[in-house]
Amino acid sequence: MVCAPRVFAWAEFHQPSISTFSIVARDLKTGEIGVAVQSKFVAVGSVFPYAKAGIGAVASQAWGNPRYGPIGLELLAHGKSADEGVGLITASDPNPEYRQLAIIGNDGNASMFTGREWMK
Repeated sequence: MVCAPRVFAWAEFHQPSISTFSIVARDLKTGEIGVAVQSKFVAVGSVFPYAKAGIGAVASQAWGNPRYGPIGLELLAHGKSADEGVGLITASDPNPEYRQLAIIGNDGNASMFTGREWMK
């Protein structure tokens, strides 16, 4: 039996959505903090997740700003809450509408921000 190959139109194939995500979390039992990012961009994990023992974790996505991580950890280290950190960082950024940001402090309190234009 010989089967002729079928020619498929591109419209017949479901094109999955390409997604990115970030997560910052704290283990309730151990108190350990973690951060992870996933993206279509190669080696995103070398640029946008930041964590420091005893301080917290920061993740930035969309049109990420690599300065968010070090600044966020510095703010946490100086006693700012995650919510205060998100507010200070996004208020000082000339383009926050293109960013996503998540911060978690060592105490487990977390805050996030998603700009209105993050999909562009």
